[in-house]
Amino acid sequence: MESRTYRQPGFAVTEHILSVPLDATRPDGSTVELFAREVVAADDERKGRPWLVFLAGGPGFEAPRPSGPGAIPWMRRALADFRVLLLDQRGTGRSTPVGLGDASGPAPDDLAERLAHHRADMIVADAEAFRRALGVERWSVLGQSFGGFCTLAYLSTFPESLSGAFIAGGLPPLDHDIDAVYAATYASTIDKTRRHYARYPQDRVRMEALVERVTSEDVRLPGGDRLTHARLRQLGIMLGMGDGSERLHHILELPTDSPAFLHDVERASAFARNPLYAVVHESCYASGGTTRWAAERCMPDEYAVDPALLTGEHIFPWMFEEIAGLAPFREAAHLLAERPWNRLYDVETLAANTVPCAAAVYVDDMYVPQRFSIQTAQQIQGMRTWTTNEFEHDGLDSGDVVLDRLIALSRGLV
Repeated sequence: MESRTYRQPGFAVTEHILSVPLDATRPDGSTVELFAREVVAADDERKGRPWLVFLAGGPGFEAPRPSGPGAIPWMRRALADFRVLLLDQRGTGRSTPVGLGDASGPAPDDLAERLAHHRADMIVADAEAFRRALGVERWSVLGQSFGGFCTLAYLSTFPESLSGAFIAGGLPPLDHDIDAVYAATYASTIDKTRRHYARYPQDRVRMEALVERVTSEDVRLPGGDRLTHARLRQLGIMLGMGDGSERLHHILELPTDSPAFLHDVERASAFARNPLYAVVHESCYASGGTTRWAAERCMPDEYAVDPALLTGEHIFPWMFEEIAGLAPFREAAHLLAERPWNRLYDVETLAANTVPCAAAVYVDDMYVPQRFSIQTAQQIQGMRTWTTNEFEHDGLDSGDVVLDRLIALSRGLV
């Protein structure tokens, strides 16, 4: 492992680079590089703080960057108790990327096989490789959203390596197939959309006019992609965040023929920077079975009736035709949609869990259905939950509140 230490305002930071197998079950096979950033409060550098590994949401997004004391809202609370490891999950950030270079070379079946090794099970194996390389006996894990899925896989496979587990908006279903998950997320997204239009009635009028325009005209985004009805609907993905409704409104209030509007729509529905998110997203919910383009198959009839309804965290095959940054992954994405996936979670191990753990479950979570999260929590021995309507899916980024509550819950203090 290669390491390098430097200072930032308020932090001592050590960068680590580690080579690991692409497939953890084949240690002699091809390898990928992993990057992780160790952060400790500047005045605690020589103290033996226990470790906390942060697993980011996504999939396909790197860990947040500590660019200043307030850049990562929960970091101050974390550093009061821990030495934090920010892991760039495989395929993201400074870890070996999955990008156009991968897509332009291998045959689709080879690319699909490579991409299949970017799920929670391999991310957990990567974390274990770092733990061993750093000489850490046991550490705690904090998982946000998809990072919570990874945390549950960690509890299933290497509970002996964990001293604690904290999950924010990321308790996946254990016993429900992917169709049930998407039925629930569509229902939530439709509800969020209608509540948004109730708050901003003019936005429905604008959306209906936009749908008519992009259906009859060839409207191009700055990057060259055509703006279609389906892509307009993807603006709904932001409605699951705390300020999402306001951000959507501020896009729709712009003159629709302005560069600002087109740039903002493109940025809000961008997938090219992190293509891994789109390519493996549905597989996150596949603990066994196949996905077969679940979002497309499960789209409710209401969408055919109401053109102003928005979609949420839903991935469709048309995206790999119409979004230039995803087009090179088209064939591989179709292969992954038909792939039989291995199980990610061990129900028996979770039922016998002894690792102190706590989860924040958000009542109005648009991405990870609350009902399934509560059912999952009930199947994990010792899991303590905080069910709250104070936050949306990004509650962890509200500051100290969510992480402080999770730590207190896991210690039996509340």
